[in-house]
Amino acid sequence: MERINRRRLLRLSGVGALTVHTGRIAAILASARAPAFAQGTTLHWLKFVDFVPPSDQLLKGKIAAECAKALGIKLNIETIDGNGVQARITSAIQSGTGADIMMAISNWAQLYGDSVADVSDIAEEIGKAQDGYYETARACANDGTKWIGVPWTIIPSVLVNRTSWFAEIGINAENFPKSWDEYRTQGKKLKPKSRPYGQTLGHTYGDAPAFWYPYLWSWGGKEVEADGKTVVLNSKETIESVKYAVDFWKDCYDEGGFAWDDASNNRAFLSNTCSSTENGASIYLLAKRKFEDYQTETGKPLKDDIFHMPLPAGAAGQFSYHVPFTNMVMGYSKNRKAAMDFLGWIHTKEVYDPWYASQEGFSVGATKVWVNHPLWNNDPVMLPYRTAVFSGRFAGYAGPANRPAAEAISKYIIVDMYSKAAQGLPAEDAVKWAHGELVKIYA
Repeated sequence: MERINRRRLLRLSGVGALTVHTGRIAAILASARAPAFAQGTTLHWLKFVDFVPPSDQLLKGKIAAECAKALGIKLNIETIDGNGVQARITSAIQSGTGADIMMAISNWAQLYGDSVADVSDIAEEIGKAQDGYYETARACANDGTKWIGVPWTIIPSVLVNRTSWFAEIGINAENFPKSWDEYRTQGKKLKPKSRPYGQTLGHTYGDAPAFWYPYLWSWGGKEVEADGKTVVLNSKETIESVKYAVDFWKDCYDEGGFAWDDASNNRAFLSNTCSSTENGASIYLLAKRKFEDYQTETGKPLKDDIFHMPLPAGAAGQFSYHVPFTNMVMGYSKNRKAAMDFLGWIHTKEVYDPWYASQEGFSVGATKVWVNHPLWNNDPVMLPYRTAVFSGRFAGYAGPANRPAAEAISKYIIVDMYSKAAQGLPAEDAVKWAHGELVKIYA
């Protein structure tokens, strides 16, 4: 992913604000005919490649066809690897041309608030109709005065574990480690058996921040105070978390994780070389969908040898980070009104429900109504994902999910702090470096 410095971010944000007022969702569906202004419109939507392939197939097939019929909009959906999305957004803003709708990950939308359309009408309508947004979704898509994007969904992340391997050392879902010390104790038993834990310490949008941010918080470390201005990373708590992480990494983890992306731990787990990893439900769902292809070393379907648990707690408590996704209507687009009407339409329960069901629990939705969807009654193995987002925080905690927080996560400062230490830099120096980088951003 392209690295973005502060000067460049400021330059990008100056492309120009465009505020576009839209009608309400009800107006879109009030007539059987497509709105006159949308007739013949081609709408370009850039989004990340879904880890649940049937969901992208549904969007590009049935839902795109329904969009053409209901709104008169030809939907062009472009899917790319999530690690390439941010560079595409930056390039499009610089050139003033590109997709009409772009999907931002985490709180990236905060970086581009001055270059996207105000979608407050649509976002508020969806929230009112669907029991409100989870705070993670709201914080990342709202700049405090307006909605700069429409929340699409949140992907929850918990620990995926091999049932039989943990059973061999006396561990199951009932007595699974509640603390980092307990989790480390079990990992030290598994790694010598060539069954290490697996986690990325690389630059990848999902698994890296989803693990290392809550790990930091669980020790009492944080980037900034609640004011969102005072950088406090260089603390006793943070230093202790880094010191612990260095030995923890050597004792328990596959040390090839420095180069892992978001698919690497999936491959490791599915090939029986990883005993535990934090991840979305994609590992289990793929093992379930292709049970004949993914089997344990004893020939048993891997899907029957998996259980899920939340991250362990530290001295400051148990925390989690779940990845939010937000659709931005780009300010340069000539199809802004049609883009907003499309987002209003696709978020109606009638349209969004089939997509949500196709996810099988991989996504929990950005609004709270989906927690009661019938799919959650289908598979008890998936239940830890259903409510995981309740405890979720966002990048920048304990401060707001604002522009500096978005820049910090885009530069992987917290992840690199742990990576540098795991590769030999003294903990104090790694923390001092990261603190200094945050000061440059938050100043």
